[in-house]
Amino acid sequence: MKLTRIFLSVLCAATSLQLTAQEISLEQARNLALEHNRDIHKSQLTLEQTGHDVKAYRTNFYPRISLIAADFYSTAKGDMTLTGGNLPIYVMNPATGTYVPNVTVNADGSYTLNQYAMFPDQTIDYKVKNVFLGGIQLQQPLYMGGKISTAYRMAKIGQQMADENIALTRAQVILRTDEAYMQAVRARELKQVAESYKQLLLELQKNVESAVRHGLRTRNDLLKVQVKLNEAELNIQRAQNGYRLACMNLGQIIGADDTPAPSQDGDDIATIGHSAPTQSGVGGRPEHSILQHKADLAAQQVRLTRSDYLPTLALMGGYTYANGGEIAGRKFINNGSAYVGVALKWNLFSFGENTHKLRSARAKQQIAELELQDADEKMDLELNQARNNYEEAQTELQLNERALGQAEENMKMSRAQYDHGLEPLSDLLEAQSLWQQASANLVEARCQLRVAHTRLLKASGQL
Repeated sequence: MKLTRIFLSVLCAATSLQLTAQEISLEQARNLALEHNRDIHKSQLTLEQTGHDVKAYRTNFYPRISLIAADFYSTAKGDMTLTGGNLPIYVMNPATGTYVPNVTVNADGSYTLNQYAMFPDQTIDYKVKNVFLGGIQLQQPLYMGGKISTAYRMAKIGQQMADENIALTRAQVILRTDEAYMQAVRARELKQVAESYKQLLLELQKNVESAVRHGLRTRNDLLKVQVKLNEAELNIQRAQNGYRLACMNLGQIIGADDTPAPSQDGDDIATIGHSAPTQSGVGGRPEHSILQHKADLAAQQVRLTRSDYLPTLALMGGYTYANGGEIAGRKFINNGSAYVGVALKWNLFSFGENTHKLRSARAKQQIAELELQDADEKMDLELNQARNNYEEAQTELQLNERALGQAEENMKMSRAQYDHGLEPLSDLLEAQSLWQQASANLVEARCQLRVAHTRLLKASGQL
């Protein structure tokens, strides 16, 4: 009971000191870390970017409407001459009722003009001057060899990869936060253990001093206790420094302005239970999904490469208006026109370029599939290792709980033996040191179990 009162008094004193700092729970630390982490912000921006990429590629299924306008001025000018000559005169043929040239057919098949009119040479000037061309054009792809649909699917895969990357980053941040938080809890608990050990030594020092004054103990016993007290003071200082640094590290991860302190709530260091997560595969891990999407992306790249040597067909239509140019001092062009048509393109021969590109894309697809298989095997190994570590941490916790109970019982018995003069002081000091070590080991085991549980959740894709 006395040991329990000492430990509780130290715990209350440490709690009163912690009230000056900002106490946060593990869940609060996780939320703050997720909110503060820049990698998550970048992943979210990447997801937003890929979402816009998907919408941009989707527009390729729809027609393109373009406005065309051009205006230019040219000083080009010139002239052209129309050669003149004699033009036959037409007369009525009574037999047919039609007009025929008034000519006489010669014996050699040539013609002699009986009546004619003279047409002189004509010279026509032309100038380009200002020319304007404007209109609207519509293009609708009918068949592009699968290029548009494949590019759209690739954009969708990229969006899914960005989403999975957010989940991966969140899991990494949570694990890092749990490790930092439990490191701070460990440092705090070890400091409290060191202070409790000091209180035990102080109480023992008083008893030994009283025994020395009454001649029941030698001064050598008192010196032994004082040496242990000096060691305890040093250990407390080291523990305080470690706790302060652990809290600063936690504050850096969660982005806190003030140095935070882990909550005194015992649930943060309590056992997690004795059953591991049920999921045994790695299919739920973001890493697996990202690599699977990467393999799918490589498969789509093969289709995209194949589309380069397939025919393309597009529908075109529009309306244009032109104005400009002069001939013989009069406007030459001033009208509009509508048009519609189809365009077909098919690359028939490229000296094997497309074949080599296709083989390269297929090789990349095989590489991506092999990377997925290799990563799955490594993640499965990591999962088994995480499960083993978790089970070992459970066993270690149980053994350390038992060891602490045994150390407490041993210390009580040793104290009683020492008080009755049946045991030397060195045995009692050793029993107290064993109790301190058992208490520290229990703190380590609890914190390790908490972190092992988080690592197992991450390894099984449940974090």
